[in-house]
Amino acid sequence: MDSPKALDALPQLSQEKILEIMQKVKNKELSIEEALNFAEREKNVEEKEEKLLPCLADPRDLPNGGSQFNFSVYKYKHYRWQKRILQIDVNTKTIFNIEKGIIKKQFPFSQVKSCAYSEGKRFRIGFHGHQDYELEAASVEDKKKITHLVSTIIENHACGTSAEMSCGRPDACEVIHEGLLDLQTEMATSIKWVKHLVQLRKQELSLHCIDQNKMGATVPEVKTVHLSRGDAIVSKEDGAGTFSLQTKEAKYLFRIPFTVQNKKLEDICKLQSEWLTLIDRYCSVIKTRPLTQDGASGTADGEFHNLNGRKTEEASYPTVAPRPRVLDHSHQENSCPFSATTQIPVMTKDTITLPPSPKSPNLPPVPMRTKVFHWEVISQDKIQKSLWTSCHTGKKNIDVTRLYDQFRIQDLTGFHGTGPSVTQHIMLNQKIAHNFNIFLKSFRIRPSQLKEKLYIIHEDSGGLSDEQITALRRYQPTLKDIEMYQSFKGSPSELHLVDQFMLEICKIPNIGQKLDLLLAVRELPASMAELEPLINQKINACKQLQDSPKFVAVLEYILTMGNYLNEKAGREKTRGFRLSSLTKLSLLRGREQSFTLLHALVEQIFLHNPDLAEFSQELTEFKTVSGASIKGLSAEAEVLQKELKSIVECRRQIKPKVIKAGTLESQFYKELKDLIQKYEEDLSQLSKSCAEMKNAYHDILIKFGEAEDQDSEEFFGWISTFISEFRKVLLEIMS
Repeated sequence: MDSPKALDALPQLSQEKILEIMQKVKNKELSIEEALNFAEREKNVEEKEEKLLPCLADPRDLPNGGSQFNFSVYKYKHYRWQKRILQIDVNTKTIFNIEKGIIKKQFPFSQVKSCAYSEGKRFRIGFHGHQDYELEAASVEDKKKITHLVSTIIENHACGTSAEMSCGRPDACEVIHEGLLDLQTEMATSIKWVKHLVQLRKQELSLHCIDQNKMGATVPEVKTVHLSRGDAIVSKEDGAGTFSLQTKEAKYLFRIPFTVQNKKLEDICKLQSEWLTLIDRYCSVIKTRPLTQDGASGTADGEFHNLNGRKTEEASYPTVAPRPRVLDHSHQENSCPFSATTQIPVMTKDTITLPPSPKSPNLPPVPMRTKVFHWEVISQDKIQKSLWTSCHTGKKNIDVTRLYDQFRIQDLTGFHGTGPSVTQHIMLNQKIAHNFNIFLKSFRIRPSQLKEKLYIIHEDSGGLSDEQITALRRYQPTLKDIEMYQSFKGSPSELHLVDQFMLEICKIPNIGQKLDLLLAVRELPASMAELEPLINQKINACKQLQDSPKFVAVLEYILTMGNYLNEKAGREKTRGFRLSSLTKLSLLRGREQSFTLLHALVEQIFLHNPDLAEFSQELTEFKTVSGASIKGLSAEAEVLQKELKSIVECRRQIKPKVIKAGTLESQFYKELKDLIQKYEEDLSQLSKSCAEMKNAYHDILIKFGEAEDQDSEEFFGWISTFISEFRKVLLEIMS
């Protein structure tokens, strides 16, 4: 294939863009195939800008008339991952954080500050005036969709506000500098240099993968690195034309590619220096940090999250002198220690060595240890005048055997064979090893038992607990970890317990998918059970409003009284009012400060139609209105459908073609198939109830003349508050 023919196949682009691509091919910066992929990507970008960006301004232009995107995510908070629904509502230009149908938090698009990739399925969304959200998507595909939507929102807002900025400054959306760079990327089985078009703007660095067709879902099509948050540091690295960009979430390693134009080392160094200077200029660093030239980022280790986003659970721990490794891993030193998609802590050359737990004939017996009771101790100056001075604990007999048996700390030394030395070396990253070791102290399973535990669906049948599954998901090994443990040729008994478990985890195929599958299979029925009564409550509330003549009669009294007052005040009469007005009845006070319009309403009803005073008996569902909204419940139901599809797809992917009958594995897949069948039936019924709920609420909004997008939580809240205040005033008058 010759160049002209290949370039004839380019998608329809501007003449300027086509000439630019042809020049890159001529200079051998791009191959023919890469040029076609690059042109296709440029065309897709133009189409998305024409379709997606306008739709964020006008929700009517969205495909299928939709205006909401619902995603199941895990939100990190207080060392725990909490399941949430992340809803991006284009109609209201708001991002919602939903839990069990309740809107916990909402952020207008203008408050969204940043969106950054992390390792695996994790990512981070930054907000102005609020702490960042550290999130984990249900799948890599969901992560790509969310980050693309959020990045589009940020870019749209930046472009919208840039027009208001003073002249002479570079536009937030204007490309200041661009070029082709190799980005080191962690693939499924290796680490590769992937060619990207890198564009520097005032507040961000955009990374566009050129070879997207070949890389597939492993590499995001577009990745945005934000420079304006004060945590970005650019540094020169070892190797010709290599430099890095360190942010809070990740470390990106770039390389100037050798081309016809850049075939001399001095040309490479010149381009490297140009990128370093420009990126450093637009990094709004809070503290003055000089540009380092030795490859180190100059940032303290504690400023960044450790590998895979796993948090340090202890404030500090000692650094022990390193010991020689059992294996020779010198080949790893030649490869780059970081990947573009992995959160990288700043590593030191010291190696952590944690005390082991193996039996050793030369060691003294392990002391009897128990859990700590964290009580609050009374200070000595308070003791003398208190009852504690007369307490004699020595006279109290207690069954110490029973007490110790219940609260002892499990001795993990039994998991080891012959024990290594006290300062046993640990292969795993020091921070992760420290945290993982803490988890293993309460993990009463041997490494060899882990594989079979993953074939037991329910905890009461001997499977892992939800907490254990969640923890194991956090400590999944990275590609580098897997390579390191697979190269181990010694006996597992030589290793520390941390390494024994990691070695076993690395041997289990698809362990990440299996853990996700187990957690999803357990959470799905619990989520459906939680949603069902909430949906039914909303349906019943709508039915009661639809069938309550007394409530309508009360509204007629309010309309009559309001028109009378407004007419006397020189205003026109109205034929109806919004139910939000119900909360204002108690705010309009009469000549007597204790007498309100609500008191007048109760008096009029009590005088002319006392039966209406008990209208609340027709609206029993409003006595205790749940915080769940129809918007939130609908999002939950939609996400449950997605989760069930993910379970089915995951089962299809990890199930072997041939399974030996009568084994634990065959029983696992059979039970899983039966559960999926049951969940499909239950979810079908839940979806019908959800549709009924939305239709019933829609009819109510029409009946009372409310806006179609009226939030149900607010709407039902008005009625509930009115009923409560009405009953209170009624009791006052009757007494």
